[in-house]
Amino acid sequence: MSGIARKGIHYLQRLNASNVSTAMLEKGQNRVIEASLTLIRERAKLKGELVRALGGAIACPSLLGVPLGHNSSFLQGPAFAPPRIREAIWCGSTNSSTEEGKVLEDPRVLTDVGDVPVQEIRDCGVDDDRLMNVISESVKLVMEEAPLRPLVLGGDHSISYPVVRAVSEKLGGPVDILHLDAHPDIYHCFEGNKYSHASSFARIMEGGYARRLLQVGIRSITTEGREQGKKFGVEQYEMRTFSRDREYLESLKLGEGVKGVYVSIDVDCLDPAFAPGVSHIEPGGLSFRDVLNILHNLQGDIVAADVVEFNPQRDTVDGMTAMVAAKLVRELTAKIAK
Repeated sequence: MSGIARKGIHYLQRLNASNVSTAMLEKGQNRVIEASLTLIRERAKLKGELVRALGGAIACPSLLGVPLGHNSSFLQGPAFAPPRIREAIWCGSTNSSTEEGKVLEDPRVLTDVGDVPVQEIRDCGVDDDRLMNVISESVKLVMEEAPLRPLVLGGDHSISYPVVRAVSEKLGGPVDILHLDAHPDIYHCFEGNKYSHASSFARIMEGGYARRLLQVGIRSITTEGREQGKKFGVEQYEMRTFSRDREYLESLKLGEGVKGVYVSIDVDCLDPAFAPGVSHIEPGGLSFRDVLNILHNLQGDIVAADVVEFNPQRDTVDGMTAMVAAKLVRELTAKIAK
């Protein structure tokens, strides 16, 4: 937890000790939450109107930042990632075209509705149950403005749970999930935190929000991770067998018979030689081209996606990992936009 957050929460605790009305505090919290949702709603409405006015777009990715880091079990730097990823996308060191030729400067290809003000909400003493609901509602607000589709910038991996929940609820059924990560993030309740970034996919599977969950790049997995995978029928592809699995993973066809495909990319799926700016450095990972081959060849309608766990505080090599995360966002944009 950041120092600012601690100060805010401690201040509220002192107010409670001084017999300040709980009802008054909750009323104030509700105002802050509603103001936060109003900002997302109005920005999504504006961007949706613009894309519809321009015409020709069936699906338009919309960036939504969720700068949350307090559910990380180690470092909390991912909370600072969304603005760094945006800066890298538009920094000018490369052109605005994706590898498949989509031009990001066209608002029908990529738009942006800003960030969920996570820290401001937490500073008001809002707990994680309500915060997760705010994230879910923010995602739904984006989805209400067709043809916008949420492309979420984390943040730690705990954000995937409220995002996938929102997507599934809004579309009225489960999705197939392609999850690229060094870790399965499927502990039942890691370190007693049901919203831990190491437990997000347990919550997703418990909720019935996914039909198939494919986890690719795994190389740090415990007995519980394997047992939970079997319990939920997860398809886990570990790096130790990647050479054998490569042909299948580079020709995936997902989403038939469900509401579409959700892609979740934890930057630490990559070998640290390609992306050192992560909290959990795990050697022996995917190359950047491995990831792009999987994405480029994926057949399916991607209805939403996230890129998570980039930690700017560990990105010491001239912003290299920021550029890697930005490229992942650019190429996901090309897969979603149509």
